[in-house]
Amino acid sequence: MSGDTPRRVVIVGGGLAGHTAAVTLRAAGYDGGITLLTAEPHPPYDRPPLSKELLAGTVDDTTLPTDLADLDVDLRLRCRALRLRPDAVESTGGAHRHDAVILATGSSPIGLAGASRAVHELRTVEDARRLRAALREADSVAVVGAGWVGNEVATRAAALNLKVTVVDAAPTPLARALPAALGEHLVPWFAAQGIDLRLRTLVDGVDERGVRLTDGGRVDADIVVTGIGARPDTGWLLGSGVPLSPDGAVEADATLRAGPGPVYAAGDIVRWPSRLFGARIRVEHWDHAAASARTAARNLLGHAEPYDPVPYFWSDQLGHRLQYVGHHHGADRLVLRGDPAGEDPWTALWFHGERLRAALAVDDPRGARDARRRIAEPDTRSR
Repeated sequence: MSGDTPRRVVIVGGGLAGHTAAVTLRAAGYDGGITLLTAEPHPPYDRPPLSKELLAGTVDDTTLPTDLADLDVDLRLRCRALRLRPDAVESTGGAHRHDAVILATGSSPIGLAGASRAVHELRTVEDARRLRAALREADSVAVVGAGWVGNEVATRAAALNLKVTVVDAAPTPLARALPAALGEHLVPWFAAQGIDLRLRTLVDGVDERGVRLTDGGRVDADIVVTGIGARPDTGWLLGSGVPLSPDGAVEADATLRAGPGPVYAAGDIVRWPSRLFGARIRVEHWDHAAASARTAARNLLGHAEPYDPVPYFWSDQLGHRLQYVGHHHGADRLVLRGDPAGEDPWTALWFHGERLRAALAVDDPRGARDARRRIAEPDTRSR
């Protein structure tokens, strides 16, 4: 270990990003102290299966396979970070001295205002187990939010033959991710699964009977589930010198370094400058959590690698597999390949000029692979 290499690294966040950062440090030969802080009572686990296999009951434990104790990582459970100082991370478990820090605290779900009864969210393994048990005892469920997670929950509930209603204020499903011209093609999928989809519908609150709507109507349901988005869990960084954007994201440079001292960020919380897409972007999915953590860990050890991947995400919902690659802007040209109204696979492609920026492949894994390869190809037109 060189004289510039930190002797004590504190990783804040016990999800996939924090776990991957610790494993990467050891794989790179780092032999200094590593402390991993997590607010949860569990060792790091995989989150995507929570709304998929765990909710379906095909798995019950998604703990990540690497034993951190074998890597001499000091794992501190139930230890929520409270403040970042230049020499230590203050937490509910005390102060943890450091020479370098990797921030990987992930996101927290946005709550639903006006709820006078328990409302299910789906962020932790406890959330998933509680919801799974509740679905087994229910006859009806209301899902507030037609986003990625909300649609996966609705799909599972429909498979259990529950009466399912999905409510969203937007005019189309997946409105945060897809333009309305594309999202409208997903609307028939809900009816095909027996799901009552109510768009352009505002929620006033939740009571013992179900969901109250602002137009005076209501959706009666045994269970209410919210999936209206998440925000970076970074409030504890206020005043630390780490730059935060208005949405709470950590503003990092191209190497994922963030703020004074050797502080790096990974996972949901980080926004970075992408040369590939010509914008600062933030991604909240599994592939990015792992890849950004590997880069942050290597750069903390002095590698100075730019982070510029092709983002990738997939979801099984409403009888279809959706795979999204890349990053599109509102001004990009949208081209459809195949017929969204038919039964065959189809793909939506976004172009900036002649260059492919992003793709949404529906039931078309090969199309997703080809698009990812094309997006990653260097643009040589200006050479």
